[in-house]
Amino acid sequence: MDQKSLAMFVHLSQTLHFGKTAQAFHMSPSTLSRAIQRLEQEVSIELLLRDNRSVVLTEAGKKFQHYAQQQAEQWQLFKQSLDETQQVLTGKLSIYCSVTAAYSHLPPLLERFRQQHPLVEIMLTTGDASDALEQVQSKSVDFAIAANPENLPRSVYFQHLATIPLAVIAPTMNCIVQQQLNERILAWSEIPFILPEHGPARKRFELWYRKKQQGKANIYATVSGHEALVSMVALGCGVGIVPQVVVENSPVKDRVQYLANVGEIAPFDLGVCCLNQSKSQPLIKAFFNAIA
Repeated sequence: MDQKSLAMFVHLSQTLHFGKTAQAFHMSPSTLSRAIQRLEQEVSIELLLRDNRSVVLTEAGKKFQHYAQQQAEQWQLFKQSLDETQQVLTGKLSIYCSVTAAYSHLPPLLERFRQQHPLVEIMLTTGDASDALEQVQSKSVDFAIAANPENLPRSVYFQHLATIPLAVIAPTMNCIVQQQLNERILAWSEIPFILPEHGPARKRFELWYRKKQQGKANIYATVSGHEALVSMVALGCGVGIVPQVVVENSPVKDRVQYLANVGEIAPFDLGVCCLNQSKSQPLIKAFFNAIA
């Protein structure tokens, strides 16, 4: 029973989605399915109930999940103990962040860490910033660059990096949205908005708009990721609230403008987060020491 198979099962038992786990391990769902079948043959019992729509752990699967997690943790501790005796850190660190953060905040952090620990392999995954905490909590990654939520889960450790201002942006092109914004009195309930699907920026918008007291917002579209939101605004589809750093790193930044005098929006507290239970692991501890 090899460590990779156990790691795949642990990940799958958390996602309950063959496609997501297969993507995380850079393989096809069919290859993952065969690996799980070999595990089931080895333990001589069915671990998962699966059909075309869902995946569910059996009672034996829940017990095996606990066993696999313990084995994975023991394996990591064993490898780290060997690294400590060698006085050279090796291994892998997985990090999740948005595309913008990969440009704006991650490079100097990784540069300092790699100067001190050149043998550690860095695995980077980019995606929607609002999914960062979930990536950490599901143990899909070791670290994530994320905005500190209003209620940080007790299982997550957060280290501050920067304060990120948010702004309301609009298209610069001549369009219906631009005409609406040029009215002497803004009818916010008629102006189309582009919003994130979920996450801290969505909550910032809801609080900001509620203060307008102009009825229901006209939501033109919801998108995954702040980068996509900026692109939609640049195309003249509506206005939106985004972190200013996303605008400044966007290839379409010249096609959007900041709106002034539209009300205050609380900034993001951006930081690096990991699971509290992982803080003492040598690689993770070394990363935080390097970026302090």
